[in-house]
Amino acid sequence: MKIAIVSDSHDNLPNAYKAMEHIKKQGISTLIHCGDVCAPSVLEEFAKIFNGKIFVTCGNVDGDHEGFKRVEKKYPSLTVFEDTGNVKIGTKNIAFVHYPDIARQMATNGNFDAIFYGHNHKPWEEMVGNTKLLNPGTLAGLFNKATFAIYDTESKNAELVILEKI
Repeated sequence: MKIAIVSDSHDNLPNAYKAMEHIKKQGISTLIHCGDVCAPSVLEEFAKIFNGKIFVTCGNVDGDHEGFKRVEKKYPSLTVFEDTGNVKIGTKNIAFVHYPDIARQMATNGNFDAIFYGHNHKPWEEMVGNTKLLNPGTLAGLFNKATFAIYDTESKNAELVILEKI
């Protein structure tokens, strides 16, 4: 099963719309956002434009947690985690968090098949034991090119998508 991984969208709706269009064309029905959506209204746009399940964890600039919870109540397909998310997708245990150091620490315990994170806006992929550790970069394009990732839960392979190339 393929899932889309985004992070650090920082209220950049044009990039979100473009990424969601590509993700929809791929037939992907699960999206994980690793934090720094920013405004609850932008989280609501994600919920409106993506028809599948959305899992979100909060980042350091996602200050309106109450606003996020209000949006979550309106959209049954949206689940918001304040710090660390943990979901089962198919047979795979997947965690996601905003911060790289927490993600790395979680990967060392071997409880997850994959852990996704953001915060530093740098795409990164590695194996820590049997756990895939992945940063999809920044959807907003702040400090680096705008990117997101598509992860295949069966092969454990990830594809980095550079937004300007789609």
